[in-house]
Amino acid sequence: MSSGERRVKVTENTTPFSTTQYPTKVYEEYAYVLDYLPYGRLTFERLKHMAVPTVQVIGENFFTLLEAQLKPSVATKIRDRIYVGRERREKIDRVIGRVRKDELTAGAQSELQSIIEEIAKNQEKRFVDFFNTAQAVTQRMHALELLPGIGKKLMWQIINQRDKKPFESFADIRERTGITDPAKLLAKRVIEELGGESKYRLFTRAAQ
Repeated sequence: MSSGERRVKVTENTTPFSTTQYPTKVYEEYAYVLDYLPYGRLTFERLKHMAVPTVQVIGENFFTLLEAQLKPSVATKIRDRIYVGRERREKIDRVIGRVRKDELTAGAQSELQSIIEEIAKNQEKRFVDFFNTAQAVTQRMHALELLPGIGKKLMWQIINQRDKKPFESFADIRERTGITDPAKLLAKRVIEELGGESKYRLFTRAAQ
């Protein structure tokens, strides 16, 4: 880790519908480039700093939004998967810190949905497992209902189908529930969480 770098950590998910237990401090290892800023992102806080090539990225495990400084003469492009972990990095000089969704550039905002969908498809088993194991959040609400467009009727259809046989893929979910695009549905939920639009977190971690 380079001098002056601030470690980026995410808190443990303690929600009742969490299907996986994580350590108290968890870090992103890999992230996808949402936007490349050759002169950095100008903000009031950084007016004193020299402009440096910067990327805005989204982590593939906890969907953490980060800004990172590239090493000199390193080339990258939007949608590249790059290492942002704590060991020796090939392209990243330092992780500047977390950013809010509303701090993303217009370019990063435009890529957000499709890149989250790509992450969901690349980790299909992880998200299919969510459909198979999601539980109630409260006595009146199920975690499945937190996905955009899923009401009581569809929730019970999903539960009844998984009780008969666990889902095996996104295609299986489509065929047995009528959800036309599970990855898009999941991406919309992740974006809601990143925007602070829900008090419940299924897939993201709050800043500590």
